[in-house]
Amino acid sequence: MHNLSILGTSSDAGKSTLTWIIGKLLQNAGYSVAPFKAQNVSNNAHVADDGSEISVAQHFQAKALGVPTSWHNNPVLLKSGRGNAASVIVRGRHLSDKEIGDYFRDIDTLRPAVKEGFAYLDARYDIVVAEGAGSPVELNLMEKDLSNIFIASEFKTKILLIADIEKGGVFASIYGVYHLLPEALRRNVVGVIINKFRGDRGFFDEGVRIIEEKFGIPVLGVLPYEPLNLGFEDSQSLRHYSQDCSRATRRIAVVAYPAMSNYTDFEPLLADEDICVEFVDNNRPLEGFDCIVLPGSKKVFDDLAWLREKGLEKRIFEAYRGDDKTHIVGICGGFEMLHERIVDPHGIEASLPQAVAGLGLVKGEIRFDKKKILKKDIDKYEIHHGISSTYPDGYKDERIYGTFKHGLFIDDAFRNYEAKRIENFAETMHTYLDAQRLIDALR
Repeated sequence: MHNLSILGTSSDAGKSTLTWIIGKLLQNAGYSVAPFKAQNVSNNAHVADDGSEISVAQHFQAKALGVPTSWHNNPVLLKSGRGNAASVIVRGRHLSDKEIGDYFRDIDTLRPAVKEGFAYLDARYDIVVAEGAGSPVELNLMEKDLSNIFIASEFKTKILLIADIEKGGVFASIYGVYHLLPEALRRNVVGVIINKFRGDRGFFDEGVRIIEEKFGIPVLGVLPYEPLNLGFEDSQSLRHYSQDCSRATRRIAVVAYPAMSNYTDFEPLLADEDICVEFVDNNRPLEGFDCIVLPGSKKVFDDLAWLREKGLEKRIFEAYRGDDKTHIVGICGGFEMLHERIVDPHGIEASLPQAVAGLGLVKGEIRFDKKKILKKDIDKYEIHHGISSTYPDGYKDERIYGTFKHGLFIDDAFRNYEAKRIENFAETMHTYLDAQRLIDALR
């Protein structure tokens, strides 16, 4: 069997979700499958089974497919770094912070890790399903590509295009991407999936005919728009969440600062019908919320400054002091903000050492260490530089809870919900896919 590249005709076309949905389809046909993405750009990371750091998206894909995780699933990860630089994580470990120009200049030095990761999975699975990044035909960046053209060319993968019909211009995006691909890769395109269709799909029958007959590209499915509400990879996917608050008895405010990370922490809350979650990014009263959550942050100093500039620090204290029923939860970077003082003696987050006053709700200080802590214990995991000498394992009193651990809200009820949601979502989407046609194309 050939390996498969999932390439979008635009950004946010649904590649991450389709990667594991297609993977499950192939598993159901009897093949072993592993997810892969050469390079991901996301502040949302998870600790893999081998103790390395990979993107939340690849971790979720592997979880949905029931396969082990390691850095091989995501050899290169870019997260927000110091100033305007990116934190470059290679083979699951922080390599350096680089300005974007330097990163692209040195891109060839990352190709060995990408090839090693793909080859590792290729030797152990029947099919590697490789997710692309953004659009594969950004002509000014194609030579610097790791996830799209490079993988498809280096490993001669078959290519499945994913087109987002919700954005409009679906015919132009399919035709344009297909014809801008290098000629050798066009021959490896096995078809296109139309994603996020709303309404009666019968109205698109003529569209299918046009794509197949005039463009010469098989349409392997027209998928309905349906939010998964799991595996949030970035702020864009977070905006697409849907929640029914009609029966909610509790309200939770999540402070959505600019470098908020690890959005998947809130999936159990979004799945709970008794809870209504609101993401707050402006100056507004917070009285009336049962809980205010300070989430993880990739830039603790910057996000704390943003919190103050927006007036949200004042709003948090107003709610906390004005209503003895309001609880405050700090997760990882949010927990660090709760301390009296935050110290960065080595310039981990900035080019120079710095120190700043925290919110002061937890006694003691946070100090940033050069060595990043990576820990995993079943669902819970830690990724942080900050260390609390006073409360290294977290803090708890009657109304304040702080922890370095992500996955705080996961319980048996959510585990059952997640497993059923993944299975039911895949079964639903599979009814709209031409499985046999895809499998035949991969042989």
